[in-house]
Amino acid sequence: MKIKSAEFLMSNSNVIKAPKDRIPEYAFIGRSNVGKSSLINMLMERKDLAKISGKPGKTQLINHFKINDEWFLVDLPGYGYAQISKKKRTIFQYFIENYFKEREQLVCTFVLIDSRHDPQKIDLEFMQFLGANQIPFCLVFTKADKLGSSKLNKQITSYKKKLLTTLETLPTTFLTSSSTGLGREEFLEFIDGVNANVIKDFK
Repeated sequence: MKIKSAEFLMSNSNVIKAPKDRIPEYAFIGRSNVGKSSLINMLMERKDLAKISGKPGKTQLINHFKINDEWFLVDLPGYGYAQISKKKRTIFQYFIENYFKEREQLVCTFVLIDSRHDPQKIDLEFMQFLGANQIPFCLVFTKADKLGSSKLNKQITSYKKKLLTTLETLPTTFLTSSSTGLGREEFLEFIDGVNANVIKDFK
């Protein structure tokens, strides 16, 4: 897939106000500071499409980007950031949960995981939520360039073993690096393939 256009459309905290276009939608979510904005910019080959901040937890709304006038990329707030107040975390959880349960255009969720860290409870619980609500998702390991191949393989194997204690089958996984562009081609080919399969459902 060649990215011909990528434009910011809107931000909101209410799924009812999300775009009405009947086109496939892909959500990106993960713990704060997982490298989500950098990954989105790498995939779109744009430096500042998604805003990158040195302060984790910057994304606090549902952000819609229209790609090639054919599909939506949705940048969702990160979860699990301790310095966000408990009240705000509750609000985030509420509208994120509503988004996943009510957004009919959503065809796949990309759950981002920092490949340098061991399996985290909050990530596993979030994937259990997606599975329980029959929401298709893929696992995306970020910052793969930060580890040697041996350590990286060990981390991924550990994560997959942990996932299989709660999931019947493993989701599709991607290895990515925003610095080197690792995984970009595979990522976009996957989206292209899904779009081709679901386009009839949006007519």
